[in-house]
Parts: sequence; C-alpha cells; structure tokens
Amino acid sequence: MLIAPDRGPVLQAIDVAKSYGGVRALRGATLELRAGEVHGLVGENGAGKSTLIKILTGAVRPDGGEIVVEGRPLLQHSPRAAKAKGIAAIYQQPALFPELSVAENLATGVEAHRAWGRIDWGARRARAVQLLARVGARIDPDAEAGDLSMPEQQLVEIARALGADAKVLILDEPTASLAYDDARNLFRVIGELRARGVGLIYITHRLEELPEIADRVTVLRDGQTIGTRDMRDVTRDQLIQMMVGRELSAVFPKHAVAIGEPMLELRGVGCVPAGVRDVTLDVRAGEIVGVAGLVGAGRTALARIVFGLTPADAGEIRVRGRRVSIGSPAEAIALGIGYCPEDRRQHGIVPEMPVSANVTLAALDRFSDGRPLGAFDFARERSVAADYVRRLGIRTPSIFTRVGSLSGGNQQKVALSRWLLTKPSVLILDEPTQGIDVGAKAEIHSLMVGLAEQGVAIVMISSELPEILGMSDRVAVMRGGTVVEVLGRDEASQEHLLAAALGGHAAPAA
Repeated sequence: MLIAPDRGPVLQAIDVAKSYGGVRALRGATLELRAGEVHGLVGENGAGKSTLIKILTGAVRPDGGEIVVEGRPLLQHSPRAAKAKGIAAIYQQPALFPELSVAENLATGVEAHRAWGRIDWGARRARAVQLLARVGARIDPDAEAGDLSMPEQQLVEIARALGADAKVLILDEPTASLAYDDARNLFRVIGELRARGVGLIYITHRLEELPEIADRVTVLRDGQTIGTRDMRDVTRDQLIQMMVGRELSAVFPKHAVAIGEPMLELRGVGCVPAGVRDVTLDVRAGEIVGVAGLVGAGRTALARIVFGLTPADAGEIRVRGRRVSIGSPAEAIALGIGYCPEDRRQHGIVPEMPVSANVTLAALDRFSDGRPLGAFDFARERSVAADYVRRLGIRTPSIFTRVGSLSGGNQQKVALSRWLLTKPSVLILDEPTQGIDVGAKAEIHSLMVGLAEQGVAIVMISSELPEILGMSDRVAVMRGGTVVEVLGRDEASQEHLLAAALGGHAAPAA
C-alpha cells in the first residue's frame, strides 16, 4: 500500500440521507475523498453503497445532507452537473456502445458537438491513442467495443473518464470478473491515476485487496457511516466486525466432520474439446474438496464434465463406487450430482421467475402425478419453496418475488435450495460466494458445513484463496487442464497454492 500525499478533500458527502417510501436507504452517511487517494468503500449488500454512489454521480437526489466538490457545495444534482465537476463512475458491466469503435466510444460525451459540424476523424483517432496510452492499454482504437474482453472494456471506460478530465473516479467491484493478471494490471493503472492526483473510490467485497491498494476505508452499515480508518491501522477482522455489527470470527465456520466413503472418483478423466486431461481426484462423503487455480486452468470445464454438459471422452468416473457414464445433466441429476454454476444470473437462476419456481426447477417430476400430461401440484410447490426459504434464511418479500430482484447472496441461496431439493450425494459449487457480501458469505459457508455434516460430498471451486484455505478439507490445484497437486488442509498455504497454480515453487516459510 502506498501512502497518499497530504492533499485536501476533492469530494465530501456530509450527513447524506435518502429514503424510498418508508425505507431509509441512507441516514447520516459521510465520506471524504482526498485528491490522490484510493478510498475503499465497504459494507454488506443493502448497506447503502449503491445509493450513495448514485447520489455522488447525480443519478439520485438526496433528501438531506450535502455534497461538496473541491470545497464548494454541489447545488445541482444531475449526471451532467456531476460530470462537469469531474465525477465519473465505472460499474461491473462497462457501459460502452458495442457496435461503435473504441475511438468513437472514447469520443462520446467528451468531444464538443456543433450543429452541422464535421468530425475530424484523424484527431479523434489520435486522441484515442493518447488516452489509451495513459492507461497502458494496447487496444486498437478502430476495434469494435463489443469485441473487447471485460478488462479491455474497463480500461476504455477509465480512458474515457480521463478524457473528460475526471478528478474523482468511482470503481464498483472492478475485479469481480477479472483473472489474476488482469486484476494486477488494473491495480497498476489505479496506482498511476493515484499518482496523478485522481481521487478514487474503490468498492469491493474482496477485503483482501484493500491493504494493497487503498489508503483509507469507510464502512457503511444500515445506511450509516460506521467509521473511516487508515488501512495501515485496521485489520480484516476489524473491518468485518464494523460491517456486520457483531463478532464474525466464523466467516469460515469449518470444523471437523466424519469423512465417509468416496462419493465421486475420477481416474484419468479428460475431454479434448473442454481442454481437460488426465484428471485423477476423489471426493468423500462429508468432505469439502476445494479446487484452486487461475482462470483458464480448467476448473469450470472439469465441473461441466462431471455434470454431463461436456461429457468426458477419456478416463473413468465412479459415483458411489459404481462406474458410470454421464452424458447429460439429466443423467448427472439421476446419479445424485448437483451443480451450482459460476454465473448464477445466467445459469444458476432464472431471474424473471419467482422464488417458488426456481426452487423446484430441478425436480419438477416430484410435483406431478408422473404422467406426461399430469397436473402440476402448485400448492405443494409453494409449501416446499416456503420451507426452503425458512431453512436457508432467504430474505425475500414472498415466494412469488422475482429472484432477479433479490440480493446476490439470496440469489445464491435460491440456487442452492434447488439442488438441495434433489437430495444430492455430490454437490459442485463453482464460485459459491462470488460478488456477495461478507455476512452472506458466512451464511453460505455455514450451509456448506451443514451439508457436509449430512454426508454430502462437496466440490468447491473458488478464486478466493482465503475461502479455499478456510473451507477445504483438501485442496486440488489445477493448471493447464489437469490437477497438478492435492494438498491436505494442514499443508496448504496461499503461497504454496499460488506457486502451484503458476507452475513455480513456493518460497520457504519465514
């Protein structure tokens, strides 16, 4: 972590309040951002982070309080006014025009438009090259924005903000979908912007990133600012306590569970189209086996093989000691295998459908009389869904609420309930807590431990090494489409896992 120079505040939110109907989203929220500072903003889902950012960017008008930019109150609350003051935000999903070129996207909202004026295409392209160079992006300015990768689109958005002379840059979960190398490059760009005097607000659920890049951090809870701390003076555990309002020593509530017989055995399993080769691994009843590795190492591809989405073309798979051939998800489900995929909004849930329908989606045959045109038992579906909402602590107005309107943690619980209804003996969880707050993570982890106690064999794929280390009985590290090392809980360390994933050697312990 770099120490920010002692510069004055470039942006202040003072006692900001906002209500929606009878719900108080913000009450007395305060934040101060200095020029040349990276300021972390953390809190559980629903803490008020999004509302505060919408107010800072002019998208929402506060009910009370004050926004001050470079010592002067912001009297007009609109996106245009915020932009004119140099405030820009970059969200998880970049807001580029996919059919336009990079240069055209960089020009939107930056170039002055004159009636009947001609576009100087040469100057526009030269300007794009200059802006891309400022963020270290090797991107063709003539490429279509829709063809760029996610990290490339983020860099284009940062370049566009710089082109608009942004003094304040708000980054909302910028590394949520980035690979390790892309995240490192983003951190480099953030450091360069910081050195130029840009103030950055960095919103993240990944608390382990903050000591490396943030100077200070502000915690929101229930719409209020709980406190602001220098990063060098606060620990991760202290931040968690501030966020949830209670001691949370059990973010990873793993404890010893009796380990039973092998539920899933892979022997030399491979699939050429999926890029997976010669994987040997077993998972026992009551065991949580973490699967670590860099993005592209083959972790998700292996999960898809076991679930029959891309069937194996080599090796042997055994379930409960019996050799099986899994050619489809239906066959996997019939064998007692459940799979919560990484992209829950696209593959894990159906956002437009209610909670009740999402819960029963993998076991529809249990709610009819078994005939092809048999009547569906909606009353039983409602009863079962209500039971899982209660058992898993799913926070929803009702079982008829659209799942897409729930928080990320509650969406994940709905996805889990679907597979719990099938009574799986093997459950594959791909990034089970990605993008959800620390309180919801603890709840998901507790559910996992409870399933392990019931004898479920769990395969947990995660890019978060603290989660891998905190929840796994054993850790399988993948690289290049195969398992390169399997470590016991007492053997694993972040340095060892990262070295294995990168193909190097862990440094000896100090």
